[in-house]
Amino acid sequence: MMILPAQLRLPRVMPDRTLLIALATLLFIGLVMVASSSIAEADRQIGNPLYYFNRQALYALLGLSAALAVVHVPMQYWQSNSFPLLGLGLFLLVLVLVPGIGDEVNGSRRWIGLGPISMQASEPARLCLLLYVAGYASRRQLALVSSWGGLLRPMLFMLLASGLLLMEPDYGGAAVLIAIAGMVLFLAGARLLPLVTLALGAVASLALLAMISPYRLQRLTSFTDPWADPFHTGFQLVQSLIAVGRGRIFGVGLGNSVQKLLYLPETHTDFLFAIYAEEFGLVGSLLIIGLFLLVLWRVFAIARRALERGQLFNGFVAYGLVGWLVLQAFINIGVNLGAFPTKGLTLPLLSYGGSSLVINLVLIGLLLRVDMESREPAQEGAT
Repeated sequence: MMILPAQLRLPRVMPDRTLLIALATLLFIGLVMVASSSIAEADRQIGNPLYYFNRQALYALLGLSAALAVVHVPMQYWQSNSFPLLGLGLFLLVLVLVPGIGDEVNGSRRWIGLGPISMQASEPARLCLLLYVAGYASRRQLALVSSWGGLLRPMLFMLLASGLLLMEPDYGGAAVLIAIAGMVLFLAGARLLPLVTLALGAVASLALLAMISPYRLQRLTSFTDPWADPFHTGFQLVQSLIAVGRGRIFGVGLGNSVQKLLYLPETHTDFLFAIYAEEFGLVGSLLIIGLFLLVLWRVFAIARRALERGQLFNGFVAYGLVGWLVLQAFINIGVNLGAFPTKGLTLPLLSYGGSSLVINLVLIGLLLRVDMESREPAQEGAT
């Protein structure tokens, strides 16, 4: 389905102001914390303390530009092209595994080199796959309610995608994809028993993979007692917990973290929250958690309104995308606090990473479009 220039317009309503303020605050905090948490690492590696901040600011501009473009595209376009998006998502996950195309970093093959930058293939792939699930759910509600086959068709594609993610390996990305796809299909009417059966099968498969690989099993279990080996398998989590503990109630102040001085690895990516908790304490940590909960509340209200207006695809997209954002955020925070094993998942809108930030902002553009279409006067039409 082609987009005609005349279709590229904004609905004549303003987006949800509370949602915008919450998202803008998260993005601003993220930029500040990338600058603060990466100073020592950037100075050691590059000789420029603001290297990662400068790149993150550029990614933010690119992402905001992409989000602005997405806001102008009717949701009907994405719905009509949900099956090609499925093909694109699977293609990206296969492409990154091809030697010579996918770049291997720290034992994982997750990136595709694009000249001076790298794209993490799983980020746009997961977005494409979730748009497909929302499209399927809006078209095949009767099949989802009445038969196992109606549920198996989309979940087989999700299991295939998860298998490709596990080959990178990206366990966190696979878990989030399966969880959010299952949530969308359940909201669309899929029966609980088949969903639970598939979920148990997925958990059993992951457990088997862990048991047949001593390295994976050690990585998955070391978080339960990181102090047993604080200088090897438990090192990263121990340093993260030290950072969180130093923050106490109000933190040590912006820029005053000790753990970011080359003690805690991945301070500006996977473990940015630990540095944030050290510098802003419990109060600052509760602010971040509260902002994500506020985003969840506002988008759930938007999704419900879209479904009430008969915009099924829009509503399922909103539920799925905000579920992705918030679930990934709480998994990342849990990893920093030692509640979950290390997953390699960034903190949405805050952690350093071009692919992650740009896709997060595209995701937000889609959510804002759903919001505006759900409140546009019926006589003008949303699409």
